[in-house]
Formats: sequence, structure tokens, C-alpha cells
Amino acid sequence: MSKTETNKLQIKDLVTIGIFSAIYFVVNLIVMVCGGISPIIWIFMPAIIGLLCGVIFMLMTAKVKKFGAILIMSIITALIYFATGQFTVVLLVSFAIVSIIAEFIRRGFGYKSFTGNLIAYAIFSLGMTGSPLPIWLFGDSFLKSIMEQGMSASYVEGLKTLTSTGMLVSMYVATFIAALIGGFIGKSMLKKHFKKAGIV
Repeated sequence: MSKTETNKLQIKDLVTIGIFSAIYFVVNLIVMVCGGISPIIWIFMPAIIGLLCGVIFMLMTAKVKKFGAILIMSIITALIYFATGQFTVVLLVSFAIVSIIAEFIRRGFGYKSFTGNLIAYAIFSLGMTGSPLPIWLFGDSFLKSIMEQGMSASYVEGLKTLTSTGMLVSMYVATFIAALIGGFIGKSMLKKHFKKAGIV
């Protein structure tokens, strides 16, 4: 088999990506449900997901060392969000942008590079900021729409108090840092458990 062929995604790669994408979404969904408890949890949902999903991402990238894995993971996640009614155009755009950037970072560093995969994951994790981002982009019109969808007035009022520029910056910074930490946790898990078990 030629090098060109081996660099192409195979059926087993797509299956692997699909499995990890589903697991990634399940974690997303759990954190999202918790986000309904308090507005601050929703704002920092991307950071929480970034921290928790480092193992999932690192294991997926360890098993699929090819271009396109991250992009496909994003597409699958977006499709599941669409199917469950949680989809927004902002989320799609944010996922698309960060996934393309993450793909080229990973290719530039090399698919076996932990540094490359770590930075790619931190960038990829910023895609989930597309969920709370409409709060800042559309302001009162977005808050009105989520109230019409059944969100309580007290919850929406809480969101209003969190829409400062400082909070927006904090969301992005916290997500990036949390994802880096999650990536290191993922690396540790790979060494301690998955490699010994022969999973990677």
C-alpha cells in the first residue's frame, strides 16, 4: 500500500471517529443539561467540556493519525446537535472554523506530536463557545427567543448580568486553558491505562 493510500481515511477510521464523536456528544449533552441549572454553567460549558473531553480527543487522535479526523468529528457532532434540536448557525460556523484550524495545526506539527494534538484540541474546544456566543451577538432578541422556548425569566435575567465583555473574554480564556489541562489529563490516561491495555 502506498503512502498516499495509507494517509487516506479508511472505513475503520470513520467508525472510530464516529464512536468517539458519539461519546463526545454524550458528555456535551450532560454538561448542557447541567447548564440549565445556572446561567454561569452555560457560559462556562465550553470550558467544562474542554476539561472533561481531553481523554476522548487524545484517544481518537492517537488511533486516527490522518487529516480530516477532527473535521469529521465536528460534522458528526453538529449533525447530532441538529437532530436533537440544539443546533444553531453560530455553533456550526464556530465548529467549522476551529476544526479547519485544528486540522492544519495537527498536520503542521505531525500527527504523532503531542504538542500539535494538544494545541489542536485547545483550538477545537473553542468551537463549543458557539453555544453561548449568541447571548453577546444577538443580545435581547436571543434572550427573548430562549424565553419563548421555555427558559425561565429568572434564568434569562441571570444571563443578562453575565453579558459583559470581560465575561466573554473569560469564557474563551477559560475554555482554552481548561482544554490544555484536559489534554494533559488525556495524555496521562493514554500512558497509564490505554497503552497498557493495548487500546492504542
